[in-house]
Amino acid sequence: MKAVVQRVLNAKVEADKKIVGKIDQGMLVFLGVGKDDTREDAEYLARKIVELRMFEDAQGKMNLSLADAHGGILVVSQFTLYGDCAKGRRPSFDQAADPAKGEELYDYFVTQLRQYDCPVETGQFRAMMDVSLTNDGPVTFILESRQSSDVSRQMKADVG
Repeated sequence: MKAVVQRVLNAKVEADKKIVGKIDQGMLVFLGVGKDDTREDAEYLARKIVELRMFEDAQGKMNLSLADAHGGILVVSQFTLYGDCAKGRRPSFDQAADPAKGEELYDYFVTQLRQYDCPVETGQFRAMMDVSLTNDGPVTFILESRQSSDVSRQMKADVG
């Protein structure tokens, strides 16, 4: 899984000219699901995002997590994060999950986030959406589950 995580003062997503998700201070997460992703990837990335210290403390240092900052999360599916633009001018989406798997893991990711007792809003899967946000900073991180979960699996294999 890939996520673009932005610290925001506010964000909203509309589908068919109706607001389907809206937060004040918190994180806007654009989430892409890859064809080889698993529930383990969703669990890892959800925990990583919720615990990521990207909010400033009283001294202006990024020491606070989402829970510490009392923020919300707006999750928007974005399969284009798996677009490969290396060849030619048209992106290839061969590494993106098919829509059924993508939706299942997207929903599972959102379920995992909700276990951390923070407000979670979502976009609408497979819909054309308009996303509006006010960046805070701006502060933006790109996270991937595959690299970290592969390292964890290798460490477990080495120990076992």
